[in-house]
Amino acid sequence: MSVIRTFIAVETSEETRSRASSLCNSLRTSGARITWTRPENMHLTLKFLGDTEEELLAQVKESVAAAAARIAPFSVRFRGAGAFPDARRPQTLWIGVSEGQDSIGQLAMRIDDALHALGIPREKREFTPHLTIGRVRSGSTAEKKSLSDLIRKHAEFDAATTEIRQVLVMASYLSPAGPTYEVQSTAPLRN
Repeated sequence: MSVIRTFIAVETSEETRSRASSLCNSLRTSGARITWTRPENMHLTLKFLGDTEEELLAQVKESVAAAAARIAPFSVRFRGAGAFPDARRPQTLWIGVSEGQDSIGQLAMRIDDALHALGIPREKREFTPHLTIGRVRSGSTAEKKSLSDLIRKHAEFDAATTEIRQVLVMASYLSPAGPTYEVQSTAPLRN
């Protein structure tokens, strides 16, 4: 039986992707080696499933659609550059969410609950909504310090608002050129 690397996400607006790309350009000046998220791949992940059997994927799509239909459309404002585990030791670069946190959190929780009913384990970590823009691969001490300083400098960076009207079940195909994502299903929020 074949498996598909799967995750559940919401799209970001064109304006959010454009502004996020401009932030990436600013952070590039640090000199650190970073794998950047391509603008067309920028999304907010609600749940990562990993390798999922095709038979289960049909049930995942149905469960996500049912969960999404219980939530009214809402807006999310992407604001503030940051890093995991923190700005002093940046490994994953992101833009946070300053408005709409409760709504996106409720959506993620409903999806987690619905998928748990299928036997998919619940998330162990607290849901922290963010838009991943890059992953730090290496850099000298000076380059990493420069990157940390740039992240702090952009702590209030505004990446605009995105209207959330649907949830996507996505497939991820890995290659040396980076991941390629393909929509498996679209689940509209409540009308």
